[in-house]
Amino acid sequence: MIKDLDLAKYKHLFAAGAESSLRAQMNRRRGAAMVMGNLVRNDRTDISGVGARVYKNGVYGFSSQADLTEEAIRSVLTAATDNAIFMDKHIGKGKGNLPAQPEGNFTEDRLWRELPQKAYVDAIREIDAYIKEKYPKLMSRSVVATADCMEKLHIGSDGMSAYSVLPRAYIYVGMTAEDSEGSPIELMDIFGGRGMFDEYFNDPSTMFERLDRLYERLMQKKEGIYAEAGIKTCILGGILSGMLSHEAVGHTVEADLVLGGSVAAHNLGKEVASPLVSMTDFAHHAFGKEMPLPVYVDDEGVPAKDAPLIKDGILTGYMNNRETAERFGMEACGNARAYKFSDEPLIRMRNTAIHPGESKLADMIASVEDGYYLIDTNNGQADTTGEFMFGVTMGYEIKNGKLGRAIKDTTISGVAFEMLKTVDMVSDEMTWASSGFCGKKQPMPVGMGGPALRLKVMIGGR
Repeated sequence: MIKDLDLAKYKHLFAAGAESSLRAQMNRRRGAAMVMGNLVRNDRTDISGVGARVYKNGVYGFSSQADLTEEAIRSVLTAATDNAIFMDKHIGKGKGNLPAQPEGNFTEDRLWRELPQKAYVDAIREIDAYIKEKYPKLMSRSVVATADCMEKLHIGSDGMSAYSVLPRAYIYVGMTAEDSEGSPIELMDIFGGRGMFDEYFNDPSTMFERLDRLYERLMQKKEGIYAEAGIKTCILGGILSGMLSHEAVGHTVEADLVLGGSVAAHNLGKEVASPLVSMTDFAHHAFGKEMPLPVYVDDEGVPAKDAPLIKDGILTGYMNNRETAERFGMEACGNARAYKFSDEPLIRMRNTAIHPGESKLADMIASVEDGYYLIDTNNGQADTTGEFMFGVTMGYEIKNGKLGRAIKDTTISGVAFEMLKTVDMVSDEMTWASSGFCGKKQPMPVGMGGPALRLKVMIGGR
């Protein structure tokens, strides 16, 4: 167990006159998948090791080994120190130490619980059998089970130590039907969240009601229409507003990308959204609830706090690590995260979302004469200008304030900071998602979500 390692006994090896940190980590991943009743994947992966980082006069030295022995720990500390001394000698930034972090200790009370691989296979087999029996005319069906966990033990020279465990468990169910033109129509639903697999899926029959709703929506989409292309009044559901928050806004306000010239670099203190829009990268709690993927201490040993980004439409801050926080005169809020033991911490999001408003979703729909209610997405892309394009996999037309026919797959696109200025209603309910990975240089589990937003956006047609 990572938790049983005594990293404190190696503190005497930390580099003199520099800041040192040591992190032991194990990443676990379990999976099984069925397509049309055939088992096509059944795997287990464990990756563990130790990494050390040393900060000296404005440069970093890093080293890692895929081992958790005393020899490995001593070796990476020596190599990281040597690397920092070498970098300092040849780059010579001449900066002093970063602002000290408070001493403290954080210990997660949850532990990884190993399950036999049969548990994953049996769960998806029962779900697949239900779908096959009840909906035999489907063109295709797939059921995928995954469980993953990042377990970390961190200690720093400034006195902060932390032990954290972040387990997730999900089942993805996909259904495909054929429309009247012979084209495949697909929908997917995702079950699960933070926690162990058996906490969610001991009884797969609890999923059946939602599976029936998934099939019902698929049949609506099968008979659906193509959206009319153009700039339309739309209501983005919480999943899409979460995608917008993460992809099109969140990345632009990560301080390393700001330094690289993102659109946020020249917009601090300026209006970037409607006054109805406030946005935060939440650390571990918000609105009286624990976040989908809480972070209490980051991989630089910084106690995690919420990072305010937009307040009443004004861009107020960035997400930082310790170094960029000092550079911008901001507070480090715990956004430095590393995916594997061999990764250095990068500035990453945690649980990024627009705050809820005061409107009821029903009133928002009733306010639209001619537009669309867009519910779900399967992909999205954006760049550091804030320009984005997201796929829409489920939605409905709105005519005279009422939901109409389902629409087939389409896209929405635009520039985030311009589109957000058109927001004129924000719902009072939040929707969260936590099953994905953010792909910034290294994968990272993230939570994202938000309320429904009424706004104007470019929607694609057929």
